Amino acid sequence: MTEIRLAPAAAPVPEAESPRLPRAFHRLWLAGSVSSLGDGVYLVALPLLAATLTRDPMELALVTSAALAPWFFLGLLGGALVDRWDRRRTMWLTDLLRAGLLAVPALAAACHLLSIPLLVAVAFLLGTGQIFFDSAGSAYLPELLGRDLRLLEQANSRQMGSRTVAADFAGPPAGAALFGLARALPFGLDALSFLASSLLIRTLPAQPVAPERPSGSLWADARAGVSFLLRDKVLLGLALRPAIGNLAFAGTETVLVLFSRQALHLGSFGYGLLLTAQAVGGLLGAVLAGRLRALLGTGGALTATALLEGLSLAALGLAAGPAPVVQAAVALALLGAAMAATMVLAPTVSQALIPTALAGRVAAARRLLSLGAAPVGALLGGWLATAAGLRAPFVAGSVLLAATALLALTLTSNRRIEAALAGRAQ
Repeated sequence: MTEIRLAPAAAPVPEAESPRLPRAFHRLWLAGSVSSLGDGVYLVALPLLAATLTRDPMELALVTSAALAPWFFLGLLGGALVDRWDRRRTMWLTDLLRAGLLAVPALAAACHLLSIPLLVAVAFLLGTGQIFFDSAGSAYLPELLGRDLRLLEQANSRQMGSRTVAADFAGPPAGAALFGLARALPFGLDALSFLASSLLIRTLPAQPVAPERPSGSLWADARAGVSFLLRDKVLLGLALRPAIGNLAFAGTETVLVLFSRQALHLGSFGYGLLLTAQAVGGLLGAVLAGRLRALLGTGGALTATALLEGLSLAALGLAAGPAPVVQAAVALALLGAAMAATMVLAPTVSQALIPTALAGRVAAARRLLSLGAAPVGALLGGWLATAAGLRAPFVAGSVLLAATALLALTLTSNRRIEAALAGRAQ
């Protein structure tokens, strides 16, 4: 097993002496930014395209959820395979295949051969590719940066910031505009983004650590990753955080558009601006995550962001008075900032703690736990809104998010994180 190299916890590197990210990371960062732009375009264009083919809500739901389905069937096995394969090669080949796959709906739209089953199949296969790319990427980045905690924090902050700008700001309006010009254009652009990402990743350094030789069946390897995650209290706490968050966020996102219309009296344009406030907050949170960690420690920062998420979601759901729209926008901005900071700090520690040989499997298990909570939260949010009104999912979600502060205090406190990092460095 490769030795994990970390800066000593007791003597952190001063901010002015922070190590610089290697040039190879900037190529990886550019590849991710380009791909995120394509994702933002695709996520808007796909439901628009499906809506031109059917008005059946169930068929539309099948199209939009097909990309998540592979995680439930193949997620753990995909992580086990990634730990047997060269991770850089897995990433660039996966993006190359996804580029070719996206040419299918683009050509079908141009030739008037589109159908709902075709879109479901394409979305499912793209989701399958995401399993391999995300699991390989989560494992490759710590290798590229030598598992240096400060470098991982810088890298995750930059990736989160560029993802917010590309996928949340630039991608959706570009996708809608391109779809208005021609139905095939958004998918062609997303295909080009995958192709560009593949070519950039192909230039990265080869994986420095040889893949683990198969020790048994894929299921045995997958179970080893799950077992490692469940046994490590810090990693488990870091994994439960996004799972509980998705439970709360999915429940509110299900009714947010209705809430904005009925409680805030916003039209479609106003709803779009409201979501932009969250994206602005997300960008700010990604930028300030390192400073928050330096001020409070990682465990303290995760506790603070949990409390802020809970308070912000409550303020959003209870928006009233003379300026409810302003209150809702500020609440969403703070919520986005807290979420982004969490999504920088928590993965940074996880990447530093997970052994190289298990990186793909543990990353897949974490992602499956997180994604599995989303549909449950969506159903609960819809039920609460029907039974107790549109504000109820926000109040219930805020209680869940505030409870993650207790989770952070117990499983991911500063003391526990520092001890885990020091133990891995030995």
